[in-house]
Amino acid sequence: MLCYNITDLSGKTICDLDKMNSRCVLCSIILVLVVLIFSLTVRAQVEHTDIEWTELIPAEDLAVLLNPPDFLFDIEDQSENDNMESLKEVSPTDAAAKRYQQALESTRVVETFDGNSIRLPGFIVPLETDEKQRVTQFFIVPYFGACLHMPPPPPNQIIFVKSSAGIEVTSLYDAFWFQGILSIDTTDSLLGKSAYSLQLNKAYLYED
Repeated sequence: MLCYNITDLSGKTICDLDKMNSRCVLCSIILVLVVLIFSLTVRAQVEHTDIEWTELIPAEDLAVLLNPPDFLFDIEDQSENDNMESLKEVSPTDAAAKRYQQALESTRVVETFDGNSIRLPGFIVPLETDEKQRVTQFFIVPYFGACLHMPPPPPNQIIFVKSSAGIEVTSLYDAFWFQGILSIDTTDSLLGKSAYSLQLNKAYLYED
């Protein structure tokens, strides 16, 4: 490579083009790295798969849950029989009710979703809040009041989230979009059990 220096009349170097070229090469490398890191960050934020809640249930359990025992349709919301104990009382003598109960309590998952970047809509069931009343730990469920009515969603229809930043929730009736990395992980709470957890990247109000 040809290198040139610029000198004054006394022969003193006032501009070392060799050093300038080296600096330019270094700056170019740094610029390329910055652009690459930025591109990868944006790509990680944008690339995700929209999924349906039913995709998180193994096919065998889904088939059972889509055909509940007939007597469940006769139970009114928040009545004295609107609880899991009523189902358990029938289960020993009714094969269909027993299999339905097993599907409701199943922690079986779809292994292929482990580690995937996903987005899905849902409702928040608060578990913990911070001093500013932001929800920092919560379950994501497919429909409002899911953990309060019979039958409750099975663990593979509940996703646990822990967020240090927290989410401001003005109404539990509000649906959100949730985006992040899905993991297979069981979490127990007084309000239910989840078979999945989500490393939350983004949450925002649901819009069609």
